[in-house]
Amino acid sequence: MSTTFTYEHIYNFSKNIFLKIGCNETDAEIATQSLLSADLRGVDSHGVARLSGYIRLWEAARVNAKPELKIIHETPSTAVVDGDRGLGLVVAPFAMQVAIDKARAVGTGWVSVKNSNHFGIAGHHAMMALEHDMIGIAMTNASALVAPTFSKERMLGTNPIAVAIPAGDQPAFVADFATTTAANGKLEMLQRKNLEAPTGWIQDKEGNVSTNAGELKNGGMLVPLGGDKEHGSHKGYALGAIVDIFSGILSGANYGPWVPPFPAYLSMPENMPGEGIGHFFGVMRIDAFRKADEFKEHMDKWIIRFRAAQTIEGQEKVIIPGDPEREMEIERMKYGIPLLSAVVEDLKALSNKFKVDF
Repeated sequence: MSTTFTYEHIYNFSKNIFLKIGCNETDAEIATQSLLSADLRGVDSHGVARLSGYIRLWEAARVNAKPELKIIHETPSTAVVDGDRGLGLVVAPFAMQVAIDKARAVGTGWVSVKNSNHFGIAGHHAMMALEHDMIGIAMTNASALVAPTFSKERMLGTNPIAVAIPAGDQPAFVADFATTTAANGKLEMLQRKNLEAPTGWIQDKEGNVSTNAGELKNGGMLVPLGGDKEHGSHKGYALGAIVDIFSGILSGANYGPWVPPFPAYLSMPENMPGEGIGHFFGVMRIDAFRKADEFKEHMDKWIIRFRAAQTIEGQEKVIIPGDPEREMEIERMKYGIPLLSAVVEDLKALSNKFKVDF
């Protein structure tokens, strides 16, 4: 069962919760926009359903509601940002803006981040570059839930990659994907609906294929994009490893099995080699390569041609990355955002705890 709420209703409630934990007005707005971009785009697993999880991290003193975000090292085109244990929902837009400013000045900007937390959906941050005629890239490492190919040990996170590319008359190309067959949030949504997981999403603690959506609680783990070696899981494993290295090792954040877990009730890994969760952002000014209008004209041509690609009989038309999310955003801004009853109950609990009307 689900209940539909307007964007404004959920926005006002979420912002007030962030204010209650000590965020200033600006950070509360940025955090709320980052969080609800997931709900608008149909990525329900990373939206307001996670609000209570962020609050539990704050209660566990793992999130600093009043961070002093700062650049601790930089060159004309690069920077390292210390997130001061802030909400990743706030730290990531700050770092992405640094990358945009550097790209504006010298053509490209590359920013790694340490000492941060879960930053919501990567696509939201990558898309910040679009309005500047720039290409945006965003990625983050995450707590270890994923077994490398041939392993039965959790070593990597779902480690998403997002790339946003502007077009002319056509909507932007926005690819936003986990480097696992499915993100952990998808399993959480299946659990709330009492449904099984598709084959190829998870394995049990001994490495056997499982369809139990709650397998992670039994010591199981997610598998890399591809599912198994025969279907290319070694490529998904390599993608996740690249994200981990760029986000964690390059910045001074934690990496591999040492990345802090999102659930506040889980203990922190021992002998952590870095600080917090790490992110990585890249921005490229299009006119650093060719005239922006020319590029966008050819992006339009690329998109139109791919939309017109012949399809297999009985199948839908070819989809351009970003199409489903863009269409969902239009629909949900108009008709509202559906929330599962379990999510509504979580929000009601926050409402009672912080005396914020829901």
